[in-house]
Amino acid sequence: MESSLKWLAGHERSFVHLIRIALFVVMAWIGGLKFVPYEAESIVPLVANSPVMEFFYARRAPEYKKYMNKEGEETPTNRAWHEENRTYLFADVLGTVIVGIGILLLLGLFSPTVGFIGALLAVAMSLVTLSFLVTTPEAWVGQFPYLSGGGRLVVKDLIMLSGALICLSSSAQEILVRAGSAAADVPASRAAPRAAQTTATSAQ
Repeated sequence: MESSLKWLAGHERSFVHLIRIALFVVMAWIGGLKFVPYEAESIVPLVANSPVMEFFYARRAPEYKKYMNKEGEETPTNRAWHEENRTYLFADVLGTVIVGIGILLLLGLFSPTVGFIGALLAVAMSLVTLSFLVTTPEAWVGQFPYLSGGGRLVVKDLIMLSGALICLSSSAQEILVRAGSAAADVPASRAAPRAAQTTATSAQ
């Protein structure tokens, strides 16, 4: 049991890398889907009701409610409305941004500075997404704490936010180390894994 604990303690850095890769996969996947009409249409209630994003659309909430397609459904009238609303154009740009942030996070495996920028952007993106819980009526079934399907998807960004913050902290530590900062100036969480790694190596 003790050897397993030492192994886990000594591989914190590897797990942080795994978080980077996982965040990249999620962002590349979700960002890529933004180029598909059904996904582009699904975020309309979130964007249209957000005071910081509503200006990206040509039409104002709640007009969109009359033109929402079911997933996989294609109604010409609804499709034309979304074209006019700039639904697909915005989704294409957003998808590109999300994939780009994911790539920056992944590159943090090799460059802490690039990873820091990517993680910072991911934190900002997650905060904006979580704000939809406040601004989007469709996120709730009646009232708190009854989340709708869309609300349950949004609240999961708490996990995304936590992962991005871990990557942000890791990149900051790497930048300090590469800059030659004194060990005393580096957070204790950085020194702990190294000590554990040394102990684990000795045990082997």
